Amino acid sequence: MDDNQQKQEKNESNSNFGNTFVKSSSSAYAKSVPKSKKEHTFFKSVFLPLVFGIVGASLILMLCFYVPAVRKIFTGTSSDNVEKIFTATGPVSQGVDISEYSGTAISVANKVLPSVVGIEVDFSVSANYPTFYAAQQSTTSTATGSGVIISKDGYILTNNHVIDTSSSSSNYYSVSEANSVKIYLHNETEPIEAKIIGSDSLTDLAVLKIDKDNLTAIEFGDSDSVQVGEFAMAIGSPLDMRNTVTSGIISGTHREIKDSDGTMYTLLQTDAAINAGNSGGALVNADGKLIGINTLKMAGTGIEGMGFAIPVNSTLDITQELIANGKVKRPYIGFTGVDVTAEQATIYRIPIGVYVYQLESDGPAKKSDLKVGDVILKFNGKDIKTMSELNNLKNECKIGDTITLTVSRDGKEREIEIKLAEQP
Repeated sequence: MDDNQQKQEKNESNSNFGNTFVKSSSSAYAKSVPKSKKEHTFFKSVFLPLVFGIVGASLILMLCFYVPAVRKIFTGTSSDNVEKIFTATGPVSQGVDISEYSGTAISVANKVLPSVVGIEVDFSVSANYPTFYAAQQSTTSTATGSGVIISKDGYILTNNHVIDTSSSSSNYYSVSEANSVKIYLHNETEPIEAKIIGSDSLTDLAVLKIDKDNLTAIEFGDSDSVQVGEFAMAIGSPLDMRNTVTSGIISGTHREIKDSDGTMYTLLQTDAAINAGNSGGALVNADGKLIGINTLKMAGTGIEGMGFAIPVNSTLDITQELIANGKVKRPYIGFTGVDVTAEQATIYRIPIGVYVYQLESDGPAKKSDLKVGDVILKFNGKDIKTMSELNNLKNECKIGDTITLTVSRDGKEREIEIKLAEQP
C-alpha cells in the first residue's frame, strides 16, 4: 500500500468517524432523555406556573371587588364607587344610577312648590230652557286650576280659561263671569280672595292679584333654549289634588296645536302628566326655572303622555301689558274670514286663501274697498293660506299701521290698503 493509498484510507476513516459522532451524539442524547421525561419537564416548568398565575390573578380580582377591606388597600375606593367605575368603564354599560335624577327632582320640587298655587273659581250657571222649578234655573258651579306666583307682592299668572268659561256657554245653559276667585298658597288650607287684573283669550293668559307680600316668586327660564329630551317637571293641582308634581322630558318644541275653540297656539310638548286642574301651573326645567305655563293635553283612546305648555318667553310682554292695561291692545282689521281648502277651491273655482265672509260694522275693513266674497292671498306681499297665518302677520303690526292685502275678486287680483285700528 503506497503512501497515497494509506492517506486516502485514513481520511475516509476520519470522515466516517465524524459521521458516526454526529449520529451517535444524537442517538446518545435521545437515549439519555426519554420522551416521558420531556413531557414532565414541560408540565413542571411551563404549564403549572401558567395555571397558578391565572388562578392567583383571579383570586386577587375577586378580593378587590368583593372584600371591602382588601379593595380599599388595593384601590383606595369604596364599594359604591367601584361599582360605578366598573359599570361605567366595562365593555357593556347597562347599569343606570338614578340617584342623580331623583336628587334633581327633589331639589326642583322643593324650590318650585312654594311658587305654585291652587285656584278655585265660582260661577253662576243659568238654564236657557223652561223648567218647572225656579231653583233649578240658576246654580253655582266651581272650577279649579293652578297658577304661578310671578312677583313677591302677589301677582299670579294663569290660563285665561281657568277664570273665563265663556266657551262653555251653549243653547242649554249660560255661565256668568267669575263670582269669586280664591287662591290656595302652598301648605295653606285657608284660601285668599284674588282679583282678576286682566285676561287675554287669544294667548289664553290671565293675571290675578292677591293682597299678600313676601311671597316666593318663581324664577324665569329661557324657553327659546329648551331642547328636546331635557328634564321637565309639571306642578299644579290636577283634579283638585294640590301640590302635585309630575316629571318627564320635553317631547317637542314649536308644536302648532289648535284648541277646541279653533285658536292656534305654538307650544312646548311634554310627557310629564298634565290633567284637568294643571292648567295655569308651572312647567320647569332641571334648574327649577319656569319654561312654560301648562295649558292643554291630548286625551282619547290610544293617547298617552301628550301635554302642552305655553312657552314662558311668549308670556312676558303679554303679562306686562295685562298688568298695565288689563288687556292686550292689538291691531284690528274687522272682518270674519274662512279658510279655503284645496277641495273647496276646486269645487268653487276660487284660489286657496282666506275667504271674506263678513265685514264688521264700523271696522277698518268696512271703511276700505274690501268686499264680502274676496279671497285674501297676501298680507303685505307675503303669501297666506289660512286665517291663522293672516292673524300672526297682523299681530306683528302696530295699531295705526297701514297694511296691504292682495285679494282675488272675479278672477282678478287687486291690492287693498287698510289702516289698522285698536281691537275693541
